[in-house]
Amino acid sequence: VQLQASGGGLVQAGGSLKLSCELSGRTHNNYALAWFRQAPGKEREFVAAIRWSPGSTYYGDSMKGRFSISKDSAKNTVYLQMNSLKPEDTAVYYCAAGARLIVSSLYHERHYQYWGQGTKVTVSS
Repeated sequence: VQLQASGGGLVQAGGSLKLSCELSGRTHNNYALAWFRQAPGKEREFVAAIRWSPGSTYYGDSMKGRFSISKDSAKNTVYLQMNSLKPEDTAVYYCAAGARLIVSSLYHERHYQYWGQGTKVTVSS
């Protein structure tokens, strides 16, 4: 499985960005796709996850209500719509894929087998 993240950039506080993560290679309905982020000098943080089937979604506490994860099965792509962005959302955002993850595992990077290269998001104040 290969993951290609894109869509990062510079945005003012209060603005929006939509990240994309395109999957290639052999995937299955039992995969979960997630976004994590890592700000300079900080640990990688869970942002959101979605099960490929049935499409259930999960969010980190600070992202609820502002971020939305979705997928387009026909395009093998997962999206992260980020609204009301804050300077503290500045980070490199990574997409990741993992197979057969239970709910509690979705939030932890160590359970994901495949990672994309990251896309940088900078939110100016």
